[in-house]
Amino acid sequence: MVQPIVSIKNLRVSFLAGEREVEAVKGVNFEVFPGETVAIVGESGSGKSVTARSIMRLLPSPPSFVKSGSIEWKGEELLGAPEKRLEQLRGREVSMIFQDPMSSLNPTTRIGEQIAESLTKHKGLSKRDALEQAISLMEQVGITKARQRAAQYPHEFSGGMRQRAMIAMALACEPELLLADEPTTALDVTIQAQILALMKKMQERLGTAIILITHDLGVVAGMCDRVIVMQKGEIVETGSTEEIFYSPKHPYTKKLLDALPKLHEPKKPKLQSLVETDRDPSQPLVEVRSLVKEFDLGRGERMRAVNNISFSIYPGETLGLVGESGSGKSTTGRTLLQLHQATSGDVLFDGIPLNRLTKKQLKQMRRRVQIIFQDPYASLNPRQKVVDIIGTALDLHGLAGSRQQRQARVEELLELVGLEKAHAMRYPHEFSGGQRQRIGIARALAVEPDFIVCDEPLSALDVSIQKQIVELLQELQQKLGLTFLFIAHDLSMVKHLSDRVAVMYKGKIVELAESEELYTSPQHPYTKALLAAIPLPDPHVEVERRAARAASAEQDATTHYDVEDALLTEVSPNHWVALQQELTHH
Repeated sequence: MVQPIVSIKNLRVSFLAGEREVEAVKGVNFEVFPGETVAIVGESGSGKSVTARSIMRLLPSPPSFVKSGSIEWKGEELLGAPEKRLEQLRGREVSMIFQDPMSSLNPTTRIGEQIAESLTKHKGLSKRDALEQAISLMEQVGITKARQRAAQYPHEFSGGMRQRAMIAMALACEPELLLADEPTTALDVTIQAQILALMKKMQERLGTAIILITHDLGVVAGMCDRVIVMQKGEIVETGSTEEIFYSPKHPYTKKLLDALPKLHEPKKPKLQSLVETDRDPSQPLVEVRSLVKEFDLGRGERMRAVNNISFSIYPGETLGLVGESGSGKSTTGRTLLQLHQATSGDVLFDGIPLNRLTKKQLKQMRRRVQIIFQDPYASLNPRQKVVDIIGTALDLHGLAGSRQQRQARVEELLELVGLEKAHAMRYPHEFSGGQRQRIGIARALAVEPDFIVCDEPLSALDVSIQKQIVELLQELQQKLGLTFLFIAHDLSMVKHLSDRVAVMYKGKIVELAESEELYTSPQHPYTKALLAAIPLPDPHVEVERRAARAASAEQDATTHYDVEDALLTEVSPNHWVALQQELTHH
C-alpha cells in the first residue's frame, strides 16, 4: 500500500482583520501520493494558496493562524514542528514556485547567486560549484545566455524570465514535493508549454509529487491526475481530471468550466457603441509610424526592443497585441503613452505627434490616454486607501470638485467596475488580485480617457474573473466609446475581445489580421506555433497534443524565426504577414 507523501486532515486557517476573524480555509482534507500531480483550482480568495502555503508553514503569523487540523509530511506532523526542522524541509524536501516572481526574488542579489544559495545551504556545495549548477539549471529552464544572465539582477529580467529563474530555484535541490502556485500565470503560451513540459520531465525523472495551484483549466487538462475544486475555503468537488472535465457535479465547477474562453468557438458579434461621436471612423485615433525603441545595456551594447513597427488603431476599436515576453509588446504600449521615449519614429494621437509635446501639453494629453497595468499590486500605492488612489487621478486633472463630490465620483467608479462603495475606505492589501485589477481599471477610467492601453490586465486573474473583466471592458467600451490597445499573451481571450490582432516577435509585427481570420488561417510560422501551444480545456485532446508539444517544445526552445529584414506585406485584404524581402520580389 503506497503511503501518501502529504496528508492534510481537517485543516482550518484563519486571518485576523482588526477585531474580526476571517476563516480562509474551512476543514480541508486531502492526500497527495508520490509522483502524482494534483491540481487545486478555484477563484482567487478560494483558499487554494493559503492551503498550499500552510504545508510549508509560510503563512505570516500574525495575522494568520492555524485553528485546527493536521498536516503530515511522510507521517511526520508539521504543525508545531520546530523552526529548525522547517528550514531543513523548505527548499530541500518541499519546494515552492510562487506566483509573483518579482516579490519573491531578492532585488539586490544576482539571479545566479540566488539559485546557488539553496545548493550551498542544503547540498553543501562550494560557491563555485553551486554557481555552475545554477547556470546549468537556468539553461534547463530555457534561459538563453545563462552565464551572462546569471550575473544580472531580477529587474533586468522580463516577467517570463523571472518566472523561469524561480522555477530553477525551486527545482535546484530536486525536492520530493513541488508546490507550484500559479507557476505559469504571467507567462506566454509557448513558454508555458515549455515550463509545464519541463516540470513534467523533472517529475518523471525524480518522481516528484506536484501540487499545482492554478486557475487555468487548460493547463490542468494536460498536466494533472486529480483535481480538487475549492470555493470560499472549502473543497466542493474532487475527482480524476476526466471526471471533473467531462462530468462535473457541483454548480461551481460547472461555472468555472463554462467561463473558459474557447479558442475554437466563433466570436460573438460586437456590441454597438452607445456613444454618438462626430469622428470619422476611417481616420485612425492612434497611428504608429516606423517606431523604434532601443535600451542602453551599458558597455556600448544596445537592445532593440521595438524594431521599426507601424500600425493604426481606429476609434472604438480594440487592437490585440500578442507575443511572448520579451517580444516588445509592453514596450510598444509604454512608448505609445510616452512612458518610454521612442528612439525614432512617430506616435500620433488624433493626428498630434505625442513625442513633440511640451510637459504641460503632455499632462493634458494624459487625460485622454491611460494605462491599466499588468500587476495591480505593484501599481497601487500600498499606503493609500482606494479613495485616494482613484482620487489622485481626479485631483491631478482638476476633476475632483469638493470632498463630497470626489468621494461620490470614486464610489461611482467603483460601482462601474463591479466593486462596492464601501471598498473606497480600504487599502490595496485587503483585496484579491481580481479586485485590485478592477481598482486599476477604475483609476484609468477616472479621467474619462478616449484610449486605454491594457498591459496584460488579465494575466494574474482566474478564469471566471478574467471573463468578468473582459465583459466589463466590452461594456465600458460600448458605454463610453473607448478605444483599446489590448496587450496579452492569452490568445484565447484576445480573440474574443479584439477586432484585429497583431502578433509580435522579437520587436517586429509578424502578422496582423482581423481576429477571426488570424485564428482560422494563420500565415506566419510563429503565429502557428503560438496557436498550437495554447492548452485546450479537454483532457483527451491535451494528452494527444502534449506528446506532440513536448517534442516541439524541445525544438521550439531552439527555433528562431528570422524577422530582421521582413516587411509586412498584405497577403489578402486586411491580412498582413511579415515576409522576407527576397520573397516579395518574385
